[in-house]
Amino acid sequence: MKTATLEKLQAARAAKTPVALATNLRSGQQLLIYGGSTEGDLCLDMDMVVAAGDALRRDEHVRFSTPVGELFVQVFNPPPRLIIVGAVHIAEPLARMGELAGYGVTVIDPRRGFAESQKFEGFAVMGDWPDEAMGALKPDSRTAVVTLTHDPKLDDPALAAAMRSKAFYIGALGSKKTHAARLGRLKELGFNDTELARIHGPVGLDIGALSPAEIAVSIVGEITQVRRNGAA
Repeated sequence: MKTATLEKLQAARAAKTPVALATNLRSGQQLLIYGGSTEGDLCLDMDMVVAAGDALRRDEHVRFSTPVGELFVQVFNPPPRLIIVGAVHIAEPLARMGELAGYGVTVIDPRRGFAESQKFEGFAVMGDWPDEAMGALKPDSRTAVVTLTHDPKLDDPALAAAMRSKAFYIGALGSKKTHAARLGRLKELGFNDTELARIHGPVGLDIGALSPAEIAVSIVGEITQVRRNGAA
């Protein structure tokens, strides 16, 4: 690997930027593939670039046979994150299931009695107001955001920040009636129907979940569905 390619790969990983490295196993030529650009001395046709980009989105190393040699695409994605707004009863099983699914979990709740609960020991807990916390966390395309409080003062600013970000999943707990009212408030803040459609509400897959653990299963299931298969 050329020094310049290695340095750029290391810089992308340090910045937590998703990047794939395509290598021609015959010639040794390499190409760095980002979300919307490429860089390197390996020439690939558009179909190969698209296929490599798909591998990046799937989080999966792939190998292709081409007329000029075998091509190996190695994916370097930052760890996915799950941001939970509201240290409520559902948040505990959701945090643990999210961790088991490979997510770095952060719980946000400015209410001291909730955020200081020993139930969240071992997880990152922020006591800031959600808009401030989201500003510090900067959700990206590897981030899922779930709001659980039912309190507009907490959920709405978090959802607004999430919609302004590249978060791949945004979910909000609440009934259909609650969600309709929520959408009305967010529309008054200037969000359009396309932006509001990014919010999964009521949150989670419709599996008839009742208990906090079951609801957490439905949420992690929907996050997985969106991450792996696109919009649910």
